[in-house]
Amino acid sequence: MNTILPLQRLVARTSAALERHPHRLTAAVVALLLGSAVTAFGVAPMAPDAADLPRRTVTQEVAPRALDGQLQALETHPLELYRSELTRNSDTADTLLRRLGVDDPEVADFLRRDTRARRLLDGRPGKMVRALVRDGRLSELVARFPADSDERFATHFTRLTIRRDAAGFATRSEQVPLQHDVRLGSGTIQTSLFAAADESRLPDTVTSQLAELFATDIDFRRELQRGDTFTVVYEALTADGEPIAWSPGTGRVLAAQFVNGGKVHDAVWFSEAASGDPEQPRKGGYFALDGSSKTRMFLASPMAFSRVTSGFAMRFHPVLRSWRQHLGVDYGAPTGTPVRAVGEGTVDFAGWQNGYGNIVVLKHAGDRETRYAHLSRIDTRRGAQVAQGEQIGAVGATGWATGPHLHFEFRVRGENVDPQSIARASEAFTLSPAMRKRFAEVAAAARQQLAAAPASVAARFE
Repeated sequence: MNTILPLQRLVARTSAALERHPHRLTAAVVALLLGSAVTAFGVAPMAPDAADLPRRTVTQEVAPRALDGQLQALETHPLELYRSELTRNSDTADTLLRRLGVDDPEVADFLRRDTRARRLLDGRPGKMVRALVRDGRLSELVARFPADSDERFATHFTRLTIRRDAAGFATRSEQVPLQHDVRLGSGTIQTSLFAAADESRLPDTVTSQLAELFATDIDFRRELQRGDTFTVVYEALTADGEPIAWSPGTGRVLAAQFVNGGKVHDAVWFSEAASGDPEQPRKGGYFALDGSSKTRMFLASPMAFSRVTSGFAMRFHPVLRSWRQHLGVDYGAPTGTPVRAVGEGTVDFAGWQNGYGNIVVLKHAGDRETRYAHLSRIDTRRGAQVAQGEQIGAVGATGWATGPHLHFEFRVRGENVDPQSIARASEAFTLSPAMRKRFAEVAAAARQQLAAAPASVAARFE
């Protein structure tokens, strides 16, 4: 109690002083703060420079583990290696196993004499093979390749498994559904679109879809610039999680962006039918993110990979040896290159026709007609309904052709017109008002996917 009373008196005196002299107290407080600042200013420069601090190197010997113990660990846990390869046309059992790092004569002999195992080397090349090797001896080999049935080719794959057991080798073959995966790729143009796409490991089918998708925005022969960039989201078909090495290894491009000369072009796939609108059932198409259509009634070319060898103009006919009007466009390509319908239509003729050789004639809406001539093979029949992009034949040199190429014609009301002017001028699909809200949701998701392209992927092309 005696200690509290003096403290109370001190507080009372301080309060009375504050009431009588408020300005003096304020000045004292300011002086005290200024003095502290000056003191801080004077003390701070006195701290030592980190470069002047003493340094010390510590050296310590580390004794490695005894080799005997490491060798014993290897014997207890034998070295296992996985190797993957694609089969080649020239492969034998020995050459394939050599590339897989397998030195095992028993396996080579088994591949040659077992009926199931021989399928690994029979038929078309490009089978995906993965081998598990223990100390140079094969433990398991798994091969994945197209399904046996043509009807299941696009939905299933064949998995062939060869496994070593106590009795020798056992094989198993099964048909397994392909999985759908969504993948993202991007790149920077240095020389060409296809060179940049190869660097980013994009499938050729995706690259050709990109070129078609922006063909009405960018002239890839004249307007492509060094430093242009692209980003693409696409469907991939996988077998046990691995991208398949055979066609159709990729599906549709789902969203894409191309920056050409600083101008941004974008696109997203949208299907009204898939969105559940029973009143407006129709096929999907590509739209810019603002909702404007990028899908035209006709493709720019009847082939994904081709070059124009003769345009819609006067030329010296190589067979008739005279100057004539060339009523179509010739696309040079190797025999067997797939030919596709440039637009939805009905097959009006499929067969042989004089100088045209094997030819397919399609009828389209608006009294329009397309002709695909000199085919080596016809993959459709008269009366069939074909979709835009559907394969209808293959490049050949039938009829009056001096080498493998496709002769392509476009007619409107019976009159030939320049096919290369059709794609840019053809009508575009439009969104129905009922689907605008749903499209906005799809476009927003596409923006997020395209923005997710890692900067490191683009940076490696610079």
